[in-house]
Amino acid sequence: MHERIYLSPPHMSGNEMKYIQEAFDSNWIAPLGTNVDKFEEEICAYVGMDHGLALSSGTAGIHLALKYFDVGPGDYVFCSDLTFAGSCNPILYQYANPVFIDSEPETWNMSPIALEKAFEWAKKENKMPKAVIIVDLYGQSADYDSLLPICEHYGVPVIEDAAEALGASYKGKKCGSFGHIGIFSFNGNKIITTSGGGMIVSNDEEAIKKMRFWATQSKEVSRHYEHKEVGYNYRMSNICAGIGRGQLEALDTFIQCRKNINELYRESLSDLALSFMPVKNNGSPNYWLSVVKFTSNAILTPDDIIVPLEEENIESRPVWKPMHLQPLYKKYSFFSHGESISELLFHTGICLPSGSAMTTEEIQTVVKVIKRIFYGT
Repeated sequence: MHERIYLSPPHMSGNEMKYIQEAFDSNWIAPLGTNVDKFEEEICAYVGMDHGLALSSGTAGIHLALKYFDVGPGDYVFCSDLTFAGSCNPILYQYANPVFIDSEPETWNMSPIALEKAFEWAKKENKMPKAVIIVDLYGQSADYDSLLPICEHYGVPVIEDAAEALGASYKGKKCGSFGHIGIFSFNGNKIITTSGGGMIVSNDEEAIKKMRFWATQSKEVSRHYEHKEVGYNYRMSNICAGIGRGQLEALDTFIQCRKNINELYRESLSDLALSFMPVKNNGSPNYWLSVVKFTSNAILTPDDIIVPLEEENIESRPVWKPMHLQPLYKKYSFFSHGESISELLFHTGICLPSGSAMTTEEIQTVVKVIKRIFYGT
């Protein structure tokens, strides 16, 4: 049996140890330090934003953003339906009500049609949201030319959950820079990792200052420890930030590797009843994951692919289960595109191994198993 082929494992560039060693040499292990400051600056420079805040996770970033927009008990927040729970769990941290917005078929991201429906409902019911969380799914930008004007019309700020989309762009502008506040994740499975971590970016200096204060236990300026507000232990360590700095130097290479993997999958699987996540010509994904779905004439289910791959020591996953189908969130409102696109994708979609260090041989091993399933050989 070959070594396990993972979905999206960490890929060390070789540059990380330099920054980790600097942290050891300076004795700034945790918390904070030069690596944290520099990592914030470097991410901001990469995505074209003015201010950054390095955190323990992307979820922590969404939590702080919601708190900054004064989301509290009984309030409403619109959120992409097809996403990981980390996008919407912070809404419940604030005892607010999530409202889930369906995907569109063109990008699999938030549907402008469903978003408009939700705003019309909110206006009629006097349940206008405090914020809208738009997710850039699987490394591809949402359609911001359609989504942002709707949010602006109703005067509601946007939090861009670009956790999966560092390095992707839309009409030449980097993901993470479209909302009032942008969020990145550096979890171990992301295109770059800090082991675990995240980042907030914004052009709003006061917002970053306030969130930085909350993220460091809301410590007031005083000789002793003085606290007037609830705070959180959300800051990134200097060691983790050092890993991130080394990873960031290789980001463009990682993106090209994943793009090459995606293209090889497309070429190798072109004769099967599968279609890939669409790539819009007005943007450039980071190809974090290569995702396929069955076409209408296929009679297979995702498990028909996932289980045989697992038997061959290959990790794959279903597409995210929509939040409105999750037991925790079933009682909350959901607005569909027409038919529910997010449900269709969940029932027909598969995430294929896409790690940037994958070899051609490993890709062909995955392809061989999938073709065997389709052809019954």
